[in-house]
Amino acid sequence: LVSAFTKKPKTTEVTAGSTAVFEAETEKAAIKVKWQRAGTEITESEKYVIKAEGNKHSLTINNVGKEDDVTYAVIAGSSKVKFELKVKEPEKSETVTPVEAAPTPAASELPAPPVESSQNTEVASAGTQPEVPVDPIGIFVTRPQDGEVTVGGNITFTATVAGESLLKKPSVKWFKGKWMDLGGKVGKHLQLRDNYDRNKKVYTFEMEIIEANMTFAGGYRCEVSTKDKFDSSNFNLTVNEGPVPGDLDIRAAFRRMSLAGGARRMTSAFLSTEGHEEGGEFNFSALLKKRGEAKSESQSDVDVWEILRKAPPSEYEKIAFQYGITDLRGMLKRLKRIKKEEKKSTAFLKKLDPAYQVDKGQKIKLVVEVANPDADVKWLKNGQEIQVSGRYIFEAVGNKRILTINHCSLADDAAYECVVGEEKSFTELFVKEPPILITHPLEDQMVMVGERVEFECEVSEEGATVKWEKDGIELTREETFKYRFKKDGKKQYLIINESTREDSGHYTVKTNGGASVAELIVQEKKLEVYQSIADLTVKARDQAVFKCEVSDENVKGIWLKNGKEVVPDERIKISHIGRIHKLTIEDVTPGDEADYSFIPQGFAYNLSAKLQFLEVKIDFVPREEPPKIHLDCLGQSPDTIVVVAGNKLRLDVPISGDPTPTVIWQKVNKKTDLVRSSDDSMTASENSSDLNTDSKV
Repeated sequence: LVSAFTKKPKTTEVTAGSTAVFEAETEKAAIKVKWQRAGTEITESEKYVIKAEGNKHSLTINNVGKEDDVTYAVIAGSSKVKFELKVKEPEKSETVTPVEAAPTPAASELPAPPVESSQNTEVASAGTQPEVPVDPIGIFVTRPQDGEVTVGGNITFTATVAGESLLKKPSVKWFKGKWMDLGGKVGKHLQLRDNYDRNKKVYTFEMEIIEANMTFAGGYRCEVSTKDKFDSSNFNLTVNEGPVPGDLDIRAAFRRMSLAGGARRMTSAFLSTEGHEEGGEFNFSALLKKRGEAKSESQSDVDVWEILRKAPPSEYEKIAFQYGITDLRGMLKRLKRIKKEEKKSTAFLKKLDPAYQVDKGQKIKLVVEVANPDADVKWLKNGQEIQVSGRYIFEAVGNKRILTINHCSLADDAAYECVVGEEKSFTELFVKEPPILITHPLEDQMVMVGERVEFECEVSEEGATVKWEKDGIELTREETFKYRFKKDGKKQYLIINESTREDSGHYTVKTNGGASVAELIVQEKKLEVYQSIADLTVKARDQAVFKCEVSDENVKGIWLKNGKEVVPDERIKISHIGRIHKLTIEDVTPGDEADYSFIPQGFAYNLSAKLQFLEVKIDFVPREEPPKIHLDCLGQSPDTIVVVAGNKLRLDVPISGDPTPTVIWQKVNKKTDLVRSSDDSMTASENSSDLNTDSKV
């Protein structure tokens, strides 16, 4: 995962009563940042001052006390960075000597595994050398090296940093995998120490793992930073299973005793009670005591044929995985064909054993003894005669007939026969592949709910058989609906397509030669709505667009219309580009009026809005007929009326029409062609018939 932080807060050590300041910088300025103390969110107060300026964020803790010596964290989006505040008492601030002496006993611990001793020896030798070798790369003087420890054992990893040019102590952080900060894991199984050698001006930082278990195996990283420098170093921890009591092969021990001069190299368990070193003498009491000690025989001394013969069928798969049997079904068929000891033969003094086994790449000798020292024998492999070659060598030594197979491969895993005349001696040879080792371990992962998880490891052989477990329970092929297993050459994958909170836990990949463990943390998604959808009012044939924007561009969602999912068609389009989701409706009709919602998948959000259809009403106005006017006086009244000046003139003109016409009286001055209105205003006229005047003269 890509971190949202460009600058992360560092673990800080302060004196009680002083002030501690932690600073962080985010890649973007708009990201919301939260601070936590021991897993609980911090709210601003007089004691805790939280500031945010652009992409710079800080947490100030005033009047630090011993109760503040806990683990803190800063969170931005899906990125979480843990750090510590270490509080020291003023009177103990210069107590350096006990810290420097702390690693010394670890170097002399007898139960420590071999690699642990080498780690501690490296620390001890650093204290005796006049000059510490300088690392030509980075700011490390010595880097932590790969380590190996047995379950229950302790191991210490050490890093040293030159302090001559540093004004203050460098900040060092230890990680497991990509992101797990071990600063918050200090306790029963983990201790972090540091000290400063004033004479050599060298800082020493140590990470001690106590009573290791299998889940501690994996990749680790040490990061060191100063004001203007930064460096990191990766290293691996291998955790081997503890020794278990087992049976001792007495015959093999006796054969080893028979070797010339071998007694000088044997332990007291294989010497006689009187201290004689003769090959045939044997101390049975010491040998029986040895049975109670750790198992000393290697897997190559184990008879896989005998284990299969005695095992119940329910254990076959487990045995095949443990001893690298690739063709279990064929092996069981061959096991059934192995015949029991037959009656004495006239041609053979000693026949082949019923079955043999050999490690891949090693050689093996198949030996028989014949009754006639001059007899010729034939050697057959799966019924076919074997021809002499560089890999197959035939020998005849007295009565012994020997077939030597050099550089055994899986092709030599077959049935063999030695034929003398009409008699045969049969055997089965099992070629055991070397244990499959994990060359690149799993890495811890942190994802959000719904995201894809892919665990990857690399093993020593292509196409190897591995087992996957979650919290100690094997994941089987029957659970393919949840988990997918994949092989690609030497790489092995476990894939979870859509993770849930229940998928959090420890995942283990196992081979017959090792195991690797990684932790998966699945966090709840937190979605922010930058822009919600808004109500729309749209006219007929217009376009309606609902638009929203969320914080995660990978989040999908569905659109609903009155609670039912919207199905796109030629008129309705749904789009998702980055963080923006759109619902577009072309040529809006009254049927589109409804409540619309957008629901992001995997979140309890429901963004709703209403589409209102705006109906435009048009009133129908019928066409009006032109008005009809009837002047009944036309042609009936005389054109000229004579009246005596000073007398009253009354004109009666019958007028009708539809609608009722408005009557306008006109008075024409023939001399000037001017129209006189009632307000005595005069206007030029083109036609005297259009002159208007008041109805009174």
